Amino acid sequence: MKRIASVVMLAGLTFVASAAMAQQQPVRNVSAKRHPNLARAQKQTDAAYKSIVAAQQANEFDLGGHAQKAKDLLDQANQELKQAAEVSNANH
Repeated sequence: MKRIASVVMLAGLTFVASAAMAQQQPVRNVSAKRHPNLARAQKQTDAAYKSIVAAQQANEFDLGGHAQKAKDLLDQANQELKQAAEVSNANH
């Protein structure tokens, strides 16, 4: 019985780790030529995202969900940067 529980727990942890790794990092899709400041901000969100992934791996994904929330917020910030660039393109 303990062996079955251990196998199920290991499978569950493997699934959770795989799902966390499968989430894609923010894309860098703002033109550095047209919007150097927004492109730099996107680059920084990408770097922060990668650092959080490294922290999750180092801590065996035991960060209480806070690292995942930070990654979600970085993704949202990245999307807002893209929208800001699109608005600027439309207005200029």
